[in-house]
Amino acid sequence: MFFGLLKEEEKRPSRRKAIQSILVVEDEPLVAFDNEHALEQAGYRIAATVDDYDHAVRVIDEGDVDLVVADVALPGDKSGIDVARHAAEQGLPVLFVTGRCPGDARALAIGCLSKPYAQRDLIAAIQVVDAVLRGARRRKLPPGLTLFEPRD
Repeated sequence: MFFGLLKEEEKRPSRRKAIQSILVVEDEPLVAFDNEHALEQAGYRIAATVDDYDHAVRVIDEGDVDLVVADVALPGDKSGIDVARHAAEQGLPVLFVTGRCPGDARALAIGCLSKPYAQRDLIAAIQVVDAVLRGARRRKLPPGLTLFEPRD
């Protein structure tokens, strides 16, 4: 006997977080450590914390990443922009965290959080991105966050 409970559940927006696992791409060791610690304390799983393109691509290709939080400036000849391009090819959202948001960020990322930022603003930015990804009502944007319109 079916009472339609599944159909009712399907109508309700998901309260489950869209973002559970985060890849942190940051070349400044103290910033990387602070980000990792704050994100873990907020209940996110850190897929990895890496400081260059090659490691970031390896983690993305292994799967189990819901969001890439990437600095633009990285050592070597590939940047955070290149990481974002690779993530976009895999269908992964990217949040840039940088002192200067690149001009082509709109085509590659869901948003950009300006450095320097407080850890609470990083968490709030990720919560906003999560709400956007779930189609839920957006929270107030934290200081320094620019959210880009969805790409078609």
